[in-house]
Amino acid sequence: MAEKMTITWLGHSCFQVESQGYTIILDPYEDGSVRGLGPLRATANEVLCSHGHGDHNAAGVINVEKGGVSPFTVTVLDTYHDDVKGAKRGPNKIHILDDGTFRVAHMGDLGCELTEEQKTALAGVDVMLIPVGGFFTIDAKQAKAVADAVKPRIVVPMHYRSEEFGYEVLAPLNDYTSLCDDVAVYDTNVLTLTKETPVQTAVLRYMK
Repeated sequence: MAEKMTITWLGHSCFQVESQGYTIILDPYEDGSVRGLGPLRATANEVLCSHGHGDHNAAGVINVEKGGVSPFTVTVLDTYHDDVKGAKRGPNKIHILDDGTFRVAHMGDLGCELTEEQKTALAGVDVMLIPVGGFFTIDAKQAKAVADAVKPRIVVPMHYRSEEFGYEVLAPLNDYTSLCDDVAVYDTNVLTLTKETPVQTAVLRYMK
């Protein structure tokens, strides 16, 4: 049984999730696709992408090492990248990774409301990685409503703009964190999840 899960923010919507020596990277971005982010180079056992846009599906920049036994059960929820059933930006996949102890949900570029069935599938996840910047995805208020409905133990905002990085059309992080009363700001891009990790909105630091 896993005693911990390590979640590392690699920038934009890209995260590395590691448990029991097995690593999955979600939504890697192409070089130069996101303002202010350096080239992404990492090694993983597996790569998962929420949709086909270049800032989320650059599996080729990841060194994939086959082998090892995955502790993860991966559940995929099919959603949309917009609020008109994909007519503007196509489909989006939510990935739920379950290592038998912890569950983490990567929401991809969620752009629509969740169905009741999807809320039930997500209920009780330990960590939700959720876009908050709006324009291409749900915005801060919509993201907060999703978090309030699903009630994850930890929310990690992603896909937003700062002075150093991100698309200019995206809203800043503060639009989301100002809605929360449990913000924990980290001086690292790593969140180590254990059974004792408290409820929080975890703001991770991007590190080139």
